[in-house]
This record gives sequence, C-alpha cells and structure tokens, in this order.
Amino acid sequence: VRQTTCYMCACRCGINVHLRTGEDGEPKVRYIEGNRDHPVNKGVLCAKGSAGIMQHYSPARLEQPLLRTGPRGSGEFKKISWEEALTLACEWLGPLREDPKKLAFFTGRDQSQSLTNFWAQNFGTPNYAAHGGFCSVNMAAAGIYTIGGAFWEFGSPDWDRTKMFMIFGVAEDHDSNPIKMGLGKIKARGARVIGVNPIRTGYNAIADDWVGITPGTDGLFILSLVHELMRAGKIDLDYLARYTNAPVLVNNDPKSSEKGLFLRDDDGKPLVIDRKTGKLTAFDEPGVRPDLHATFRHAGITHRPVFHLMAERYLDDQYAPERAARHCGITA
Repeated sequence: VRQTTCYMCACRCGINVHLRTGEDGEPKVRYIEGNRDHPVNKGVLCAKGSAGIMQHYSPARLEQPLLRTGPRGSGEFKKISWEEALTLACEWLGPLREDPKKLAFFTGRDQSQSLTNFWAQNFGTPNYAAHGGFCSVNMAAAGIYTIGGAFWEFGSPDWDRTKMFMIFGVAEDHDSNPIKMGLGKIKARGARVIGVNPIRTGYNAIADDWVGITPGTDGLFILSLVHELMRAGKIDLDYLARYTNAPVLVNNDPKSSEKGLFLRDDDGKPLVIDRKTGKLTAFDEPGVRPDLHATFRHAGITHRPVFHLMAERYLDDQYAPERAARHCGITA
C-alpha cells in the first residue's frame, strides 16, 4: 500500500493505493481507498476518486502517439512511434525558436498543467493557457480578492467560526469531500447556510434558506446585495482600505488613453493617498493609511479611488432589490 493524493479533481484527497505484483513481475494498482490520516478528506473518497484506477488501465487509454491522416475532425488517425512524433514536433517548432512568442497554445482540462506551463516558459513563450472551469476559477479569484487566498485546495472557509455561509451554484462533484465535512461542522453548531442555486439538490438541499434564482443572474443578485450594504452603511471600510484595491487611484479622464487604469509609481506599484500625509504613496508602503475618499488631480486629469467608482455605480437604482428582483426571479 502506497500513500499519495488523488488527481481526479482539485480536492487532492489523500488516498491509499493498493498494489499487487502481476505476472510480469511489475506492481499493478488493484484498489484505491481514502486515507483516514489525511487532513483534507479523513478517509472519505468519492466515486470519481475510486475510478482513478482507470487512468492507468482503461481500454481507451492512449498508449502511443497518434498522427491525423484524414481531414481535421474526421477522427482518422494512425499510430506512430515516439521517435517519429518527437521528430515532427521538432520540425514544427524548430523555426519558431528564433522568436518563441510566435508560438501560442491552449491545453484542455487535465492535471498536468504545471508541466505544460514549465515547458512553455522554457521554450520562451508567454502565450499559453489552459482550461479554467467556471466552477473553480471564479472561486479562486473571489478568494484571492477577499481572504487573500484561493478557496479550493489552497484554502477554505473558516468552518470553525463561520456564523453564516452562502454557497452559490456549486456543483456537487467539486471539492465534495472537504465541503461536505465543512458543512457538517457548521450545521452541527447551528450556523446558518444559504444556498443560491436554480435547483435545490446536493448542498442546497441542506440549506436553511434556499434562493431559487434564475440561471445566470447571480452577478446581479450579488450587486444588489452590494447596493443594500452600501446604502445601509454596513461596510467594513477599514478592511477595504487596508486589504483591497478600494483606495487605489484610477484615471478618470474620458479623453485619456489610460482611462480606467491605476495610477502607478515608477516601480509600477498602484498609488493611494495617505490619510496621514495627504500625499501620493505606494499602496504597500509600511505604515500607510489609504484614504477611500481623497482624489488626486495632476496635469488636468482627476484620479479617483476605486471605492468612489463602485459607490457611484452600484448605488444606482438599477441595482435596487425591487429592480433586480424582476430579472433574478426572486422577491425583493
């Protein structure tokens, strides 16, 4: 039995892989189970993780390179050797080494994106990308902007202290083991769970409040909450000033080629107005106290804090619950 982590999704649950020596003398994977000593899943393993054995032994698994022989999309291929495949790759990519930026490529959803990134950077091109799931990248971005770290395998909600937990449209097959255990924790001590999802299945079935929203209107729903929080003054201004880009100055001149861009210093750092000195200061200067209200005018151009622009936009009546409710399919 060998310990490792599952790669069938981004949870990275701990697993015990049972091996048995085959007739050829090589060890073969015979069974996969959850590792009870692993902090992420504590022994729980979903069906997807259990099926990880098929990554090695599926009859449909590619065993050698294929070369397309028919028109693109025809599905016509022939097997070729690794030597032939690598020779072709060198012939195609060799001429681009003079200017590596001419190469751009996109990979699908797999678990080897770190390797493709590593290869691209060594080749010399910045023009590479990979699949970014709507189910995960949005969560990661929101986590980075709010709690300083992505949600998934890089961090999690504070299950031990959370008093109210809102979950938006999360598919049950993602981060399932950690989320299930976390929800069990907060439900056990009476924390309130609100599920926002067009259908009440999975995690939403155990929510104290279910918001059956119209598909695709989550963003408007959240901005309506922002509208209400601003209108009621229920905002942690100190947090916004210290830990977000809310105080960063933005070019507000409609005629400027840099309209909408941050004002930056010579080192490229976004600038804020320090409340103590009233002067322009890099946002991360030790001891700085960013001002959410001050504006800065230079060379005929007014720069305003991000928070100004947010308040101006989201306090508009179009984000009022009464207006948003028409689109979101829920009551104001």
